[in-house]
Amino acid sequence: MEPDLSKLDAYLDKAGVDGYLIDADSRDSDQYYLSGFDAPDPFVTLYNGEVHLLFSRSLEYGRAKREARAATVQRGSEFDYGRKIEQYGQGEAQDRVLVEFLNQHGVSSVATPPRFPLSTADGLREFGIDVTPDDDGKVTEIRARKTDEEIDNIRDAQHANEAAMARAAELIASATPDLHADGEVLTSERVKEEIEVTLLRHDCALDETIVACGVDAADPHDRGSGPLQANEPIIIDIFPRHKTTKYHSDMTRTFCHGEPSETLQEWYDLTAEAKAVALDALEPDVEGGEVHDAVCDVYEDADLPTLRSDPTTETGFIHSTGHGVGLDVHELPGVAPGADTLEPGHVVTIEPGLYDPDVGGVRIEDIVVVTEDGYENLTDYEESLVVGS
Repeated sequence: MEPDLSKLDAYLDKAGVDGYLIDADSRDSDQYYLSGFDAPDPFVTLYNGEVHLLFSRSLEYGRAKREARAATVQRGSEFDYGRKIEQYGQGEAQDRVLVEFLNQHGVSSVATPPRFPLSTADGLREFGIDVTPDDDGKVTEIRARKTDEEIDNIRDAQHANEAAMARAAELIASATPDLHADGEVLTSERVKEEIEVTLLRHDCALDETIVACGVDAADPHDRGSGPLQANEPIIIDIFPRHKTTKYHSDMTRTFCHGEPSETLQEWYDLTAEAKAVALDALEPDVEGGEVHDAVCDVYEDADLPTLRSDPTTETGFIHSTGHGVGLDVHELPGVAPGADTLEPGHVVTIEPGLYDPDVGGVRIEDIVVVTEDGYENLTDYEESLVVGS
């Protein structure tokens, strides 16, 4: 994938700096996006109209030359790194190598992401390099607008997500009325295991997921633990990352094995309505806050609290309507108060929900891409509260 970096060029011109500098490993999504290279240890990426990489050691050098999206790939040995360590110590040696690298590419001033190593910035300044923090995170902003290839990557992750959700729903639905499976109590941990195994079979993985039942489901980010209960809401939120492309998907469904309470069913129906209303409001040039307001209207019309109506509430609708998804599972743009205008290529979640320890929680989440004339829903998974009996 070749990203369009014209907006980064414009930013550098406006900021009056020679280049953009990132010092991080590829878990930093801006680093991976700009360099096109996956490495577990930190390395330096310079963008000055072209991408240039610098590695302290030679370990990743050969692979980077083959795989990275870079005009040049260099290593510390090309700048006498070993001799500099002997003469100055490792910290100053790294600074001197980096300064020589920048000078070689005609760079005496750089912008850096908001999160940039302080020691690297201080070292560059000691040697006369001007370092300007990019407080708004320009590369992160550029990443928000996805190419067709990136959307296909997210679509692939979502297919795996749906297979995992189907396996979780099947396990819950096939349990006995008192939620036993294979002669054992069905637990959050057992369902998570089935989710993770299914994702691995689809070349996806995750560090953690949410399978939260009853009171646990009343906390939007409670991962859930222990036995699942009949007649109670079970929120399952799966947000895997594709192991090859590194792109995420995100989807939530709420299930109930048995007979939901009247309130739980009402909440589920309201949340389904809120999601539909949000999708109706979703189109290019609409501010994320407008979509969020549409969800708040549904809940407030039903006399349920939201953070808009009561900023101190701890029950009701207590989070934003959605967020961007890509190399990070939470990234720009937001679908929230004060969020930026939505543009074609933005991939966002729509995930209204209601929460109260006396009831539990309900959340329904789809992942969609904004298009030139509306949106495309990348989610192809049914909504059904009751599974099993």
